[in-house]
Amino acid sequence: MAKHRFSRVETWVFDLDNTLYPPETALFDQINIRMTDWVMKVAGVERAAAEALRHSYWREYGTTLAGLMRHHAIDTDAYLAQVHEIDFSVIAPDPGLARAIAALPGRRIIYTNGTKPYAQRVIAHRGLSGLFDAIYGVEHAQLVPKPDRAAFETVFGLDGLSPTRAAMFEDDPRNLRVPHEMGMRTVHVAPAAEPAEFIEHHTTDLTGFLQALV
Repeated sequence: MAKHRFSRVETWVFDLDNTLYPPETALFDQINIRMTDWVMKVAGVERAAAEALRHSYWREYGTTLAGLMRHHAIDTDAYLAQVHEIDFSVIAPDPGLARAIAALPGRRIIYTNGTKPYAQRVIAHRGLSGLFDAIYGVEHAQLVPKPDRAAFETVFGLDGLSPTRAAMFEDDPRNLRVPHEMGMRTVHVAPAAEPAEFIEHHTTDLTGFLQALV
């Protein structure tokens, strides 16, 4: 890893799910069940069909919510509240990650396709509260999700960050294309690498990666 490539970074942008906690936590498995329940209700289909529809919405529109909004009439506030009402006790604190994030120079923010209240609960259980200067959820992007460029432009505009002096950490490779195009350093945080021209770095160990930067 070229440490010097991050020397001009002033803002560190972190995704939340499967980025600030490991995928084996399976937190999103709980959310997926609740999202499928919503798809069953609004589309009037059985669970297997709803699972397939949920996944197709995620693949095509970036989030299940975006697909539901496109094709069905739903109460978005109720949806976001209910799908994120899960068991957070499965999340383990990570003091090492907390120290690594705290040591980063400049601003540290979270940008998630979830909601800010949900993100706050996740980082509280992860032992990361108080480390971030701002937390942005899909509600701050007017419910437009990553990887839509408009979502990034809205959130980054709200934050006032300079993309050419920022870095993005994400588990979903789709969500790194636009940040790369905007001039950000891009880091794919996942068990397996997915080579792409817009992914500059890959790591299976976020804590170790951050420690190497400082």
